[in-house]
Amino acid sequence: MNLNNRYDFVLLFDVKDGNPNGDPDAGNLPRLDAESGHGLVTDVSLKRKIRNFVSLIKEQDERVPEAGEKRFEIYVREKAILNHQNNRAYSALGFASTPEDAATDNPEKKKPGKEKRKGSAEEVEKARAWMCQNFFDVRAFGAVMSTGVNCGQVRGPVQLTFARSVEPIVSLEHSITRMAVATEAEAEKQQGDNRTMGRKHTVPYGIYMAHGFVSSFLAKQTGFGEDDFELLLQSLEQMFEHDRSAARGEMSTRGLYIFKHDSELGNAHAHSLFDRIQVKRKSGVDVPRSFSDFDVLVNEKDMPSGVQLIKRVG
Repeated sequence: MNLNNRYDFVLLFDVKDGNPNGDPDAGNLPRLDAESGHGLVTDVSLKRKIRNFVSLIKEQDERVPEAGEKRFEIYVREKAILNHQNNRAYSALGFASTPEDAATDNPEKKKPGKEKRKGSAEEVEKARAWMCQNFFDVRAFGAVMSTGVNCGQVRGPVQLTFARSVEPIVSLEHSITRMAVATEAEAEKQQGDNRTMGRKHTVPYGIYMAHGFVSSFLAKQTGFGEDDFELLLQSLEQMFEHDRSAARGEMSTRGLYIFKHDSELGNAHAHSLFDRIQVKRKSGVDVPRSFSDFDVLVNEKDMPSGVQLIKRVG
């Protein structure tokens, strides 16, 4: 079923004694705004968790007969070679993936390093449609699929902002010890002590807010439908429950507020709707360390005509 409404949403999540999104350019310290001290979690990090959740619950889905591939596969996945993913579209549609392939179907005779395939306009358009049909993250977030075997480019209907902490965060650094070493050479240097020292970074507590947008116009172009939107919301609700690790501590979705517009164009500006969700520290709390130390204020009065607020969490 097509998506016929515009949606905007607010995602609230928190972290306790963990690193929600390390910065590799800063020794994996929690990302932050250097001027204000507010914590940051990139949109890429959030999309990764959504992709992982979809892959987790949909990997056993029945194959789509008309496409011959799974409808909820993930394009950007760990250790994936994207040009190989693109080539699947050409193979499924019966197109040659490289100019040399047109002369032979024997993979042993294909020349290495010759994966560049411009493709005709018709081939690229059909390949693009095939990728949208088979890969959830392509039809949701879009993708650049013209780096090798050309499947075109897709502008996704679902867009997420960086998540920003409601208050400045404190980044702590801890020394940790592993009672083992990796090699015999390390053991000999330590004369059998066999210890490995390391560092770990955590945020004692932080609550983060991200904004999201869903365009029905772009959804029609990629085939992103009502079932995909429901899966997206389910992912936002539950993605942290299946992404546990010692490094990330305790992370939980604390609020998911969806603004549904009656029209495709929209009935109000997104920023005016987002301003209706406010998170304030409770009076008397000097050092917040849990979600109960905050109040989430939701202004439902005088909602713009044609806009409905749906609370999935919170």
